[in-house]
Amino acid sequence: MKYGICNLSIVPLRSEPSDASEMVSQVLYGELFKVLESRQKWSRIRLDFDRYEGWIDNKQFTEISEENYQTHSELAPKYSSDLIDFVSTKNGQLISIPMGSALQSCPLLDHHFEGHTVSEMFPKAHLLQTAVLFLNTPYLWGGKTPFGIDCSGFTQIVYKLNGHRLLRDAKDQATQGEVLSFIEESEPGDLAFFDNSEGNIVHVGIIMEDHHIIHAHGKVRIDHLDHSGIYNAELRKHTHKLRVIKKII
Repeated sequence: MKYGICNLSIVPLRSEPSDASEMVSQVLYGELFKVLESRQKWSRIRLDFDRYEGWIDNKQFTEISEENYQTHSELAPKYSSDLIDFVSTKNGQLISIPMGSALQSCPLLDHHFEGHTVSEMFPKAHLLQTAVLFLNTPYLWGGKTPFGIDCSGFTQIVYKLNGHRLLRDAKDQATQGEVLSFIEESEPGDLAFFDNSEGNIVHVGIIMEDHHIIHAHGKVRIDHLDHSGIYNAELRKHTHKLRVIKKII
């Protein structure tokens, strides 16, 4: 088994070993992973944080030893907390990094960081303070940064920056936590999930106060939430059908 660490800012994780393949997620700076399969130009990996799998370009990560992987995967997480920051290499070059980059493994790359970090677990009330930082971030399938994000990437990174782990996709996040029967039972920070006409969960957002929700749809935005789903006042219609509300923390 081989192991790796992301030594660049934002690396695409693809469904197939090809630059033209769909981006299913992203690997942020400092993230650790196992290499499940190696080819000449591509590797299939499993991320340590959420066990998500996909293909990464071999030129876009650094291989590390099993010992280093085990040691650093057990360290307390430390994430960059500004929308964008940078690390410096031993040669004095700068690498920009997005919010949520993992910095506890900087020594593995011989990089230096002097910016702001978060490492503690915050109370539920703090989730929305993090969420609004992403307002107007454009929607990007597979994205999980302030420069492009999808619905489940948004909820995952918000929870991550507050010390809590969510799985990567909306349908998988919906398996976590406790089911709430009514919107009235929910608190700010709970997750609302939405399904399509086939009954598959395809969307997720974070519940706010006064029947509002913040979610990634075109961009990270705030809309009304009712028993039917998400109501977009600009379009004067419901855009998503409510399936279930979950209390994660």
